[in-house]
Amino acid sequence: MKAVVYEGPRTVAVKDVPDPRIEHPQDVLVRITTTNICGSDLHMYDGRTDMETGRILGHENLGEVVEAGKGVDKVRAGDMVCLPFNISCGYCANCEHGLTAFCLRTNPDPNMVGAAYGFAGMGPYEGGQAEMLRVPFGDFNCLVLPENARDRDRQRDYVMLADIFPTGWHATQLACVQPGDSVVIYGAGPVGQMAALSATIKNASKIMVVDYHQDRLELAAKIGAIPIDASKESVADRVMEETNGVGADRGCECVGYQAHDASGQEHPEMTVNSLVQTVKFAGTIGVVGVFVPKDPGSPDRLYKEGKVAFDHGGFWTKGQTMATGQCNVKDYNRALLNLIVEDKARPSYVVSHELPLNRAPEGYEHFDKRERGWTKVIMHPDL
Repeated sequence: MKAVVYEGPRTVAVKDVPDPRIEHPQDVLVRITTTNICGSDLHMYDGRTDMETGRILGHENLGEVVEAGKGVDKVRAGDMVCLPFNISCGYCANCEHGLTAFCLRTNPDPNMVGAAYGFAGMGPYEGGQAEMLRVPFGDFNCLVLPENARDRDRQRDYVMLADIFPTGWHATQLACVQPGDSVVIYGAGPVGQMAALSATIKNASKIMVVDYHQDRLELAAKIGAIPIDASKESVADRVMEETNGVGADRGCECVGYQAHDASGQEHPEMTVNSLVQTVKFAGTIGVVGVFVPKDPGSPDRLYKEGKVAFDHGGFWTKGQTMATGQCNVKDYNRALLNLIVEDKARPSYVVSHELPLNRAPEGYEHFDKRERGWTKVIMHPDL
């Protein structure tokens, strides 16, 4: 089959690789019809992880089941399914509590919990930027979609259930967003957009989105958010102005460890410290941007060891609460699916480009450079 293979920093190639096969009675094989490039893929693409060369990328995947193992009971060949980026067993202690991002069985590394498709440090599983994908624990991990998921236009919405829509929702859950709250969101990339959409669905009274990229801020404004261009004004002053000098009730971090200033200089602590500054006393903060245990390639001395110069004094003095971590997609994806089915949410508004799989190197290059207009790239292996 054809697949997108990581070959080293800023180099991916579409290659012929062996077809996946059923390896366990609970496996499912899926013919991929839509797969996304995620901002998290860029950490690997940039060479900022320990991703092995030769691995297949891609953890935002949707397609048609073509074969199910003998131990699969509910999922059938012909079903259209969306796959959470988390690979989870469904019955370990963490999965039983809904913590599917922290499954105790799917990562063979004794020092790690949780697994994902085509992701550094998240187990040996190949990604879905390919014609086919093996899905472990198929009954648990496959979200069966309505019949209209065969329509490519509808797939643009449904595929967002694999990661960014639930992750944006997770940011607002971690931040405890309630109706009537004011919310400040750092990052207007796909996850930040989904956090803004989620806050809108939750009837937040005011949603402020901070970024440097005008096209992404314009996109956020289209769903009613207040865009704040950090290259043109003081974010702290603007947030205080918008909140009558109090600060936002809730804050969401949707950037991660490669946060940078307007000049492009990286500051991994920048967004979390900005949240401490702009969220009110006793406010709450949700962090879903990726932070890794070590980043030897970081220009920041502390972050080479996974540490940041966090404003703990300000955080403590303001009595704020912060929650972090990967999204437990299974905890949200069925409810969010219902919102899409009933046309209460159309997350596909973030999609800027649809490409055939063989143009993946081009998609990665433009998306990685944050070129104007490249907000979300989806690919179709059958184009």
